[in-house]
Amino acid sequence: MGNENGPGLTAAQREIMEIVWKRGSVTVTEVRDALAQERELARNTVQTMIVRLEEKGWLVHREEGRTFVYSAARPRKVSLGAKVAQLVDRWFAGSSDEMVTALIEYRGLSADEAERIRQMVEEAEAKTKRQNKRGRPS
Repeated sequence: MGNENGPGLTAAQREIMEIVWKRGSVTVTEVRDALAQERELARNTVQTMIVRLEEKGWLVHREEGRTFVYSAARPRKVSLGAKVAQLVDRWFAGSSDEMVTALIEYRGLSADEAERIRQMVEEAEAKTKRQNKRGRPS
């Protein structure tokens, strides 16, 4: 899936990006070692996936001696936002309120989660009002 933020991530690429986002910067060996906790992968396989992520614009590298150190070119939020938009479009026919209703009715919310969501909605409403005021001709 592509979007305005670049090509989407496969499951394996997302797994690598989660490692990068968590650690900040990584080498191919560090990624391979982290993935080895779940399954064994050849170093060349991991390196190929990392190169593809860099080609897609998700990673950047710097050289430290002969070692490439990779870091995220995009924040985790970009990837999550694209996935949520895809989820809303695919499963809820573009209706955010139906998604929230499903979340509340089938998963439930703790009091803390409900309060954080209320705060987020209030902040989003305030932001929209500020943008609307700036967009209006004087």
